[in-house]
Amino acid sequence: MSAAPASQTLSRGIRILEILADGPLSIDEVAARLEVHRSIAYRLLRTLEDHRLVARNAAGLASLGPRMAALAAGVAHDLQAEALPELTAVANELGLTAFLAVLDGDEVITLTSVEPRHTVANVAQRPGTRHPVTAGAPGRAILAQLRDSEWPEVSADLRAEVEVSRERGFATSHDEVIPNLRSVAVPLALRGRRPAALAVVHVASPHPDATIAARLQRSAAAIREALGG
Repeated sequence: MSAAPASQTLSRGIRILEILADGPLSIDEVAARLEVHRSIAYRLLRTLEDHRLVARNAAGLASLGPRMAALAAGVAHDLQAEALPELTAVANELGLTAFLAVLDGDEVITLTSVEPRHTVANVAQRPGTRHPVTAGAPGRAILAQLRDSEWPEVSADLRAEVEVSRERGFATSHDEVIPNLRSVAVPLALRGRRPAALAVVHVASPHPDATIAARLQRSAAAIREALGG
């Protein structure tokens, strides 16, 4: 028996939610990203608005709506609940944005993040943000937890970098996912769950990478203990 055809409308609606995770867009910009006529993009956005998954501001720009936050909170709820106080402590102690990321197919997706309270400027890392697992410190920290057979196709250079990350217990990146930003990440391996990572992202920090990693590792150990390994 042949598989039922996928729903093009549903696929496009999901794609809209994915691209809006990067920030507000106009209807024309959404249409261009989807490569569809403006009228199709408008109908899709209106449907998502009706379900409060998308909201539009006074300028007509569309962004993720309040219902998305409620749905996201239900994903790995216990993991997010245990990670949040640890991320808050890391963010405020180091003055850096801290976040929890998990493997989703061949991508890394941010589940939750915390910005430091007492800084003049900080970097935002929105929940729902995603990028290829082959890019960035969280990606390397997650690849370090996988068997080679589970990896997507990667370069020899990246394999060598992940091996270094595995040996020292943390990964770093600079100017990869977002220009001019640096990241440090540590693996968060939990029994029976998708590989995850704790990370920070920043433009500049007075703390050496190894110091940041040590603090993240303490939080990763606390989360593992709270969730029973």
